Amino acid sequence: MEHTEQLTTTEPTSTPAPTPSRAQRRGARTHRWRRDTVELAAVFLSVTAADLVAKVVVHGPEGPVVLASSAVALVGTAVFHSWWSHRHQLHGPPAPDAPAPPDEPAAAAPEPLRGPLHDFERTVLWRVRTTVQDSPGSLARVCTAFAGQQVNIVSMQSHPLPEGAVDEFFVRAPQSLTRAGLTALVAGAGGHDIWTAPADAHDLVDVPTHVLALATRTALDAAELPIALRQLFGQCTIRQYPGAAKRGGAGVDGHVMRLPVPSGDLIELTRPQLPFTPTEFARAQALVELDTLLGPRVPDVSARLTLPAGADLTVRRADAGDKAAALAMHRRCSPETLRKRYHGPVPDADRYLDHLLDARHGQALAVEAADGRIVALGHLMWDDGSAEVAVLVEDAWQRRGLGLDLMRRMSALALEAGVETVYAVTQSSNTGLIATMRKLAAPLDYQVDEGTLVITAHLAEAAEELPVPWPSRPGR
Repeated sequence: MEHTEQLTTTEPTSTPAPTPSRAQRRGARTHRWRRDTVELAAVFLSVTAADLVAKVVVHGPEGPVVLASSAVALVGTAVFHSWWSHRHQLHGPPAPDAPAPPDEPAAAAPEPLRGPLHDFERTVLWRVRTTVQDSPGSLARVCTAFAGQQVNIVSMQSHPLPEGAVDEFFVRAPQSLTRAGLTALVAGAGGHDIWTAPADAHDLVDVPTHVLALATRTALDAAELPIALRQLFGQCTIRQYPGAAKRGGAGVDGHVMRLPVPSGDLIELTRPQLPFTPTEFARAQALVELDTLLGPRVPDVSARLTLPAGADLTVRRADAGDKAAALAMHRRCSPETLRKRYHGPVPDADRYLDHLLDARHGQALAVEAADGRIVALGHLMWDDGSAEVAVLVEDAWQRRGLGLDLMRRMSALALEAGVETVYAVTQSSNTGLIATMRKLAAPLDYQVDEGTLVITAHLAEAAEELPVPWPSRPGR
């Protein structure tokens, strides 16, 4: 990740020289007195030496030799002094810069760094994926092209391929750089199969940390596997085919990823806008293997529900172990109640419940009476980027608010999983379910086709009205 900082400079201002203190003036006088004494002593010593040499040269037998030796000594001393001064200039501390002449204008201070990268309000986050050749310098050419247009690389990851590599970037680009311009920029640097999409700050997450968080959610609740796969790969279609693992082996075929599970089912992921890579397949396979290894699991969560009549009920997650109690509730329901729930006769409720109580397809909620009987069931089933909701309340417990409570809890669970729309499929004559959906305080869309009514609720605008599903939820 690249970081940029704005540099600023300030012009120097002239300040008056400080006035020397009394101690500084006393020290200066002492220094001058010592220097004068040393210089006077040096003069007397020089005169004495010169008188001695003159007498030796004039009266002594070896006068010429002493004179020549003195000359050689002086020359050697001069050479040594020159060498020592030069070495002191090279290795000593740098001398202070000489002040500029008064008539020479001072150099202008450099302008502070400015540009799109220093103003986050004028930049746009993009997600860019491109295929490049597996050769030295291919990634560097893309990065150089980004730098040339002041595009800052926020994060980057590489997906190796048998031939070449897929590089994925999150970049911050100037607003003036359009999507087409960004694509052309990458293409000019040698990239092909280029895909770009706007991004936001929520996408700026470390990939290993993100995968570990999704694995933790999957380990705590089997119903989180489809949500984890969708959050890992973005918008994609996820379907699970029972007993279809033998139809095709595990692997990636362009925009389709197939993941067989030991139970014999086949999980198929489809992403039309972006092909899958072997690296993404390995991540998905690791999540599926973790889910298979841990087996069926539902978190032990519940909430108390007290009705105005005084009945004390418990709302909790349901799983395959509740099938017998759910079948007993079906037998206590009238044919009309079952017809509204399942849109027709239900002679094979066993098969429906096997699917509805499987945590890998969604989340099931049960309302349990004090004697252990299940008196209401709610189902939240994942469906691509949305989820289907359905409610069944035993006849003797209807019109007491159980259906509305289950609907609100399932809507809150959907929002918690990142799903912002839920829909219910029923008959246009089912006024009870229509009234329950309206009480969610969320915008509703209605679609009617040959007597079948589909009501879609947009939950984002009703998030504050929805309750917390469970007062204390483990692992969250």
